[in-house]
Amino acid sequence: MSTVTMIYAGMFYIATLLLAVGLIYKIFDYSRTPAPLVIPTTPAPTTRTGVAYRMAKEVVVFESLFKSNKWIWVFGFLFHFGLLLVLARHLRYFTQPVWFWVDIVQPFGKYASIIMVLGLAGLWARRFLVDRVRYISTPSDHLMLLLLIAIGVSGMLMTFVSHTDIIALKEFVLGLMYLDVQPLPQDGILMVHLALVALLMVIFPVSKLLHAPGLFFSPTRNQVDNPREHRHVAAWAARLDQNN
Repeated sequence: MSTVTMIYAGMFYIATLLLAVGLIYKIFDYSRTPAPLVIPTTPAPTTRTGVAYRMAKEVVVFESLFKSNKWIWVFGFLFHFGLLLVLARHLRYFTQPVWFWVDIVQPFGKYASIIMVLGLAGLWARRFLVDRVRYISTPSDHLMLLLLIAIGVSGMLMTFVSHTDIIALKEFVLGLMYLDVQPLPQDGILMVHLALVALLMVIFPVSKLLHAPGLFFSPTRNQVDNPREHRHVAAWAARLDQNN
């Protein structure tokens, strides 16, 4: 087994561990964060079913973003929709035999990478061209977008310019899953792409990309607007009442 293969195998095991532990910790921390006030963004649903429907619209079509800024919504939707198809296409490397719907999505996922990168480019351009956004943008915002674009572009290069050995790559990925490491194709673009993906996995739990799970813990979205029907008492206030 080559040294490069062992380095990349170890890198992905460490990155996966850090990603899993980091996400579990952050989600647990979100769940413990107190929400002492009823502050759903109005107009808000008055039932739990309505809240679930509202959250579904946020996740699927980014409703609040659509209402606030159409241009950002366009670029954000292009990125997320393209990313969804790209990730679905990549499931062929993790499944044997390949699921039938993953086969169906292959041609769509192939060109979805272009849509994804265009969406990212629009979101990055906004941080340079819009004064108020440029003012609040930090180096980490630019570096995160650069990392995502680099991952997308390197993947596109392997798809449309310099093809890699996808059979050997799948054997490597399945080998990682079953703790039976197989040789990694010695392809420069592939190695850059995988290194960037591993870097993204490591920094994901400490980045702004955590808005993905964080959305479900946002009190402005997950609360029922029923202050007249039910008295909301924060946990700390309830404890004070009991002590008194």
